[in-house]
Amino acid sequence: MTAPTSSRRPRPEPALLILEDGTVLRGSAYGARGARHGEVVFTTGMTGYQETLSDPSYAGQIVVQTSPHIGNTGANQQDMESRRIWVRGYAVRDASRLASNHRSEQTLDELLIEEDVVGISDIDTRMLTRRLRESGSMRGGIFSGDALAAGEERLIEQVREQPAMSGSSFVDEVTIAQPVTLEPEGEAIGTVAAVDLGIKGASLRSMLSRGLRVHLLPATVDREELLATEPDAVFFSNGPGDPAAAGAQVELLREVLDAGLPFFGICFGNQLLGRALGFDTYKLKYGHRGVNQPVLDRETGKVEITAHNHGFALDVPLEGEHTAPHDGGRYGRVAVTHVGLNDDVVEGIRCLDRPAYSVQYHPEAAAGPHDASYLFDRLADLVREQRATSVQKES
Repeated sequence: MTAPTSSRRPRPEPALLILEDGTVLRGSAYGARGARHGEVVFTTGMTGYQETLSDPSYAGQIVVQTSPHIGNTGANQQDMESRRIWVRGYAVRDASRLASNHRSEQTLDELLIEEDVVGISDIDTRMLTRRLRESGSMRGGIFSGDALAAGEERLIEQVREQPAMSGSSFVDEVTIAQPVTLEPEGEAIGTVAAVDLGIKGASLRSMLSRGLRVHLLPATVDREELLATEPDAVFFSNGPGDPAAAGAQVELLREVLDAGLPFFGICFGNQLLGRALGFDTYKLKYGHRGVNQPVLDRETGKVEITAHNHGFALDVPLEGEHTAPHDGGRYGRVAVTHVGLNDDVVEGIRCLDRPAYSVQYHPEAAAGPHDASYLFDRLADLVREQRATSVQKES
């Protein structure tokens, strides 16, 4: 007589998440096994976990999902926002055992294993989020499999030996190696030189859908290479790391401003515009990450619900117009256009004497709301104006 098959789930393998303050959370191994270190941050999005994982702005970080149930719709290639997953580690409370969606091609667990992302499940993510809110984002690590043999005390030491996010640069890690030209469907209205600091696919789609030809350029591009694309406008993308460590890109942006080219930057690009103008940046206590952040557009009075992923912010006074501090104010006046309603963080600036503007959040919003998609319409309008001005000069 054949013995009945057990319906019990196999006992999960143990895993640890450790913070630099000595906090130890015990859970189950999820995804790949091993050891991963990074800055531990939380994101409040209730949807779009795959877009989060493949956002290059998360390079160097361990991401904690505050939404408790993760993985129920599986994963597919279409929802990848970049060529790979960039998070160092992934922490969830309840990892779905099943993937149930007609678009699903594999489970999230399978994707994490395929991309060698070490994760942990079955932990109290609510407690962990409260700890990060109270103490700020911290260095941490996820450990499973053979990595546990070192013992908790040694693992805590390993976490504390890791570099902090402040001063760290990941741009060279996430940028493309060679330039790529992307053509829009239909006739192009103009050309944008997009500097890849960790760009998401949704940003490219947002430009292409508006008739913009995009020359996607590596972060190492210089002035001559950028101008050789004959751009009608320049775009600096989102990206990871400390903007204070991106000196070469700040200098390139100053050359763009000096050339009088229209400029649009998002997230990391916003921080670099601020630094190019002579303002400082600073690290937020625990950052803004999620698809539900309220932002006030001060020029229209409207409140937008926006997608964020940033741990640094611009230090610009909120009130009044300000002369850009760099080089005796040669870039003219600057105004704060957008403000976060949760904490009054500067979320957007605009040059009043040059065609340059930027926002701290992600108007392409994948996944997330589309309240701010008009910012790409503004870029298309600037391209048309630049193209018309060039035609007039030639005639």
